Amino acid sequence: MPTEPTIEVNEMLTPLITIALLHWAVLLIPGFNFLLVGQLAAGGSRRAALAAVVGMTSATLIWATLAVAGVGAVFSAQPVLRQVVQLAGGLYLLRLAWGLFRAAGQPVLAEGRALGSLAAFRAGFVTSALNPKIALFYGSVFATALPHEPAAGQVVAAVLLVYANSWLWHGSLAFLLSRPAVRQAYVAHFRGLTRISAALVGAFGLRLILVACQEARARLG
Repeated sequence: MPTEPTIEVNEMLTPLITIALLHWAVLLIPGFNFLLVGQLAAGGSRRAALAAVVGMTSATLIWATLAVAGVGAVFSAQPVLRQVVQLAGGLYLLRLAWGLFRAAGQPVLAEGRALGSLAAFRAGFVTSALNPKIALFYGSVFATALPHEPAAGQVVAAVLLVYANSWLWHGSLAFLLSRPAVRQAYVAHFRGLTRISAALVGAFGLRLILVACQEARARLG
């Protein structure tokens, strides 16, 4: 029969393992963050790629902390607020897509830098910060996996866990996709790949805007 300390450890670890599995299931689905890090890393600027990772993981930390504080519930109760933030995120992505499209018509830079480190950080942070669905995801995962009244240490561990997962995944992408063979292939097909990236980023932005508009129409209808 398990001793009491063993039961307490299991009660502490089981929710964290559940959160980790759910988070990795989402991280492994290619999305805008994957595209941004890949574009910068394969373009030859590992520093810019890592700057974008710092930006997006900083936003992840903020959203996870706010989700614990109940912001996900606020977004669920106040869909207008969520839709406004979502619309702003979509517009920002469209602006970024236009910048990528213009970059495709320019000569390939020696360092392959489409974005500087500061601009890359801003792109990673703003696009993640303006995606309220991240708060909804964390809010639902935390509410599902954590006990009804979790200990303070368990809450802190859950937030740090998703932050560490984001760093591990996106940081690994920045290093792997900046390898010389990947960079050479990228430079050889720079214009085509950049236009594809612009189209995908634009599609992400349009999707955010369309979903926000559809939700608003359904609410008003």
